[in-house]
Amino acid sequence: MHPPNGDFPPKTAAPSASDWPVSPVIEVHEPRNLILLAVHQVIFRVGWMFKTESVIVPAFLDYVAGPGAGALRGCLPVLNRVGQSVLPVLVADRIRRTPQKKLALAGITMLLSVPLAAVAAVQFQLGGQRSAWMPILFLGMYFAFSSIYGLYQLAFGTVQGKLIRPTRRGRLLSVSTFWGTIPAVAVTLWLMPRWLEAPLPDYASVFTSGAVCLALAGVTAACLFEKGHGLDASAARPQEALRVVIGTLRRDPALRRLILVAMFFSVALMTFPHYQAMARERLGLGGAQHVLWIITQSASVGVYSLFVGRLADARGNRLTLRLLIFGSAIAPAFALAIVHLPAALGSALFWMTFIFLGLTPLVTPMLLNYALEMCDPAEHPRYLSTVNLGMTVPFVFSPFLGKLVDLAGFEIVFLVTVCLIVAAGGLTFALDEPRRHARRKEPGQLVHRAEE
Repeated sequence: MHPPNGDFPPKTAAPSASDWPVSPVIEVHEPRNLILLAVHQVIFRVGWMFKTESVIVPAFLDYVAGPGAGALRGCLPVLNRVGQSVLPVLVADRIRRTPQKKLALAGITMLLSVPLAAVAAVQFQLGGQRSAWMPILFLGMYFAFSSIYGLYQLAFGTVQGKLIRPTRRGRLLSVSTFWGTIPAVAVTLWLMPRWLEAPLPDYASVFTSGAVCLALAGVTAACLFEKGHGLDASAARPQEALRVVIGTLRRDPALRRLILVAMFFSVALMTFPHYQAMARERLGLGGAQHVLWIITQSASVGVYSLFVGRLADARGNRLTLRLLIFGSAIAPAFALAIVHLPAALGSALFWMTFIFLGLTPLVTPMLLNYALEMCDPAEHPRYLSTVNLGMTVPFVFSPFLGKLVDLAGFEIVFLVTVCLIVAAGGLTFALDEPRRHARRKEPGQLVHRAEE
């Protein structure tokens, strides 16, 4: 017997990719929704350039904290992952039973602009000067932003799972990421040099620009076509969220294997803030190079997405995920090799690290797209939030990783990172390809789920 409140509904086979979506109302509007979601992501991507995790965020923290900020920098990944995972687990069922998911997506996206705007306002007030309490305030705002971003990932994945069929989600990733790269790079070239290369960096303008773009992205999400449904009163209460997660994991060994892959890969995300620190401390590179690094990584993500999206649609998410994970091991290995070259040569070549680092951000959406195909739409919020929570567990070690950088140097941290990423790639061979096992159903069986 299943517990009350619909905590552990019986798992049903995922629909065949070729049958999805089967609701005529959803299917006829799929091209429009595909374009609108792509536009939404393009604007979102431009806004994200003003808070890149590998450059802007850690560089700002180093700037306001001063020398010896390794431990604080190590807090960034753990705040990021805890924020992204805990709150989504608590509200996953609330989003699942929301009549119109697009409104949740629009509201959450606009809410993302608030922490950035708050940091910008404080920086305007300080005139760009340092303050002893600014690092703590920034870490608090960063945690708030990460928590809201976790809700954004949950809402976007749920909307995508409801409105876009599996064999077109790769196209959405390619179109939005590639075409988002062009305006993102253009805006970066136009604005960033004057803000970051000055003797006193203008981070207030950087974060203000990010806030404005995220607010505009939220407006576009509200324009999606989505057929609503009645409110489902059987959702689990927030205090029962952990029991829901445990029940989901118990009944699905495939989900447990996916989370194991995600946990091993997490170290690649933990080392993100330390690339710019390694370049600064070992090669003397700083603000003048930040714009080049941001543009290089963004352009790389855009180019890679063209191939990643097509491969995912044609060959499935498992193979694509495997290749991305193995490819992500190149960046830390390359960075280590570069800093051990003669200083002049290493300084000239370090920017190439961000070419390879462009693979890493594509792993998370591929993990979530894989999770979307493991269950039917009614379960999407639970599966997405469970995968996000699983990725968070290793991040408790992130502050220690940052402290280890201060005490023992970058070598040991980056070598361990390479090994664990390769191990994560090896674990993908234990994953199934959901499309091969999807059981074809009669259209009438799926219409109700597609509208949930």
